[in-house]
Amino acid sequence: MFSILGSLTDFIIATISAGGLAGLFALVAVSNLGIPPLPSEVILPLAGFLVAAGTFSLAGVLLVALVAGLAGSYAGYAIGRWGRTRMTGAGLGRLRIDASRLERVDRYFARHGESTVALFRLLPVLRAYISFPAGTARMAPGRFGVFTLIGSIPYTLAFVYAGILLRSDWRAISSYFAVLNLPLLVLIAAGVVYLGLLVAGVLAWGWPPRRAPRADLPAARPAGDTAAPPRRD
Repeated sequence: MFSILGSLTDFIIATISAGGLAGLFALVAVSNLGIPPLPSEVILPLAGFLVAAGTFSLAGVLLVALVAGLAGSYAGYAIGRWGRTRMTGAGLGRLRIDASRLERVDRYFARHGESTVALFRLLPVLRAYISFPAGTARMAPGRFGVFTLIGSIPYTLAFVYAGILLRSDWRAISSYFAVLNLPLLVLIAAGVVYLGLLVAGVLAWGWPPRRAPRADLPAARPAGDTAAPPRRD
């Protein structure tokens, strides 16, 4: 069966072995950008194992991982912000993205942007992709960075420390995630479709998913409200 993690582990090991902390920086930055997807749940435990082996210092690994994660996150944020005007009008039929639908994303991030960014940074795989809608919604760059760090610090500490404890058994972490390969693929695909339908205005914000009201339909009148008869001259 195709394995997301298994196909990338050897590449991650080779990159860190050849590049040291610079290789770690590159891998963590790309994993936080999400293009292409690199599993931080493999990268960070390997870095923790190398801390336990004396190859890297704990402070060096944590500093590089957090700065690289912030750099990759801002790259995704910039892509989302740059693409905002370019995606307006894209799509077909009801899937077309117009300014009013982008405004819904703006309103959501104005109300819930901080908690959404911080929460997503705690979630494996999905954590990389919150940067794009945050940029599209033009979330304040400073707030985006602060709440990215708030979510990234415990996540990074947990996986690096797990690698330190497991030492040469650090691959055990990736083996636990390997059973989630197919569910994660399905979840990512469903999430992309769901977000696309939200931005396009086909679905309304909230859970469970529900169809958005059509903007071209007249608003319902309150009970008992009747239209006045036409005036005759």
